[in-house]
Amino acid sequence: MKLEVAVVSHGAWPLLRNCLLSLQQHPATCEMQVTVVDSGSPDGTPDQVAEEFPEVRLIRAGNIGFSAANNLVLAGAFAGEGADLYLLLNPDTEVRDGTIDAAIDRLQSDPSIGMVGVRLVTEDGSFDHASKRAFPTPLAALAHFTGLGRLPGAPGKLSQYRATWLDENEPGEVDSVNGAFMLVRREALLEVGPLDEGYWLYMEDLDWCRRFGLGGWKVFYEPAGTALHVKGGSSPDRRRFRQEVAFHRGMGRFYRRFDAPGNSGAVNLAVYAGIAVKLAASLLITAVGELRNR
Repeated sequence: MKLEVAVVSHGAWPLLRNCLLSLQQHPATCEMQVTVVDSGSPDGTPDQVAEEFPEVRLIRAGNIGFSAANNLVLAGAFAGEGADLYLLLNPDTEVRDGTIDAAIDRLQSDPSIGMVGVRLVTEDGSFDHASKRAFPTPLAALAHFTGLGRLPGAPGKLSQYRATWLDENEPGEVDSVNGAFMLVRREALLEVGPLDEGYWLYMEDLDWCRRFGLGGWKVFYEPAGTALHVKGGSSPDRRRFRQEVAFHRGMGRFYRRFDAPGNSGAVNLAVYAGIAVKLAASLLITAVGELRNR
């Protein structure tokens, strides 16, 4: 059995280095190939990777977007080549001892499982609640972004985005895992298809998980494996405006693709207006932050 690990990086060399070192120190017990797709880094990342990690397969690409960059690796499966399993790993992620094997063991335990994510923790050791998620309903999304869904004792309809029905230490099927660590089996990949390149950055993981579920494949959360996730570390500050636009555009694309057809025109109008208002507020906050930092 062969595993290919895909790591897409743009201007995040210090974090990418730690990620690659963690893969060296805690590899899978099966055959493992690590591939770095450099998405137009301005900091000399490709040369650094080639010099310090000669065993890593390196693909030099332009800044084509997260989905498109990952798909360069996944293309091997559709060409009849490549690996049996694919792990999409963010450059701001560090695996620990047994992390990858725990995910592989869970995937192999049930042939209907198409994707596995692990327990992610932040730099202070706290649980990253984005490790396991439910698909966002308009109400749950509103509660999440306003903070109401994160309040202790929040009703299930408000807190469901965090998949609160499943304890962080309990394995189980979920709607979605986090794009920082997504292990998929080749057979499922070939049926579901690659990441949607219409998402430049953000929301592509939710979209992929939704499509896995619609295709009859289970998405599973496995806490026996733990990885560090330096949230936001793979996104340099200088790109905040573009990131905000990409994130909110992705929200609209996801809703339009999966939920809008089943809702009334009035509900859809309210959702799109809410996304626009949130984008405007986020851009304003970002602009104020930029001015304060000057």
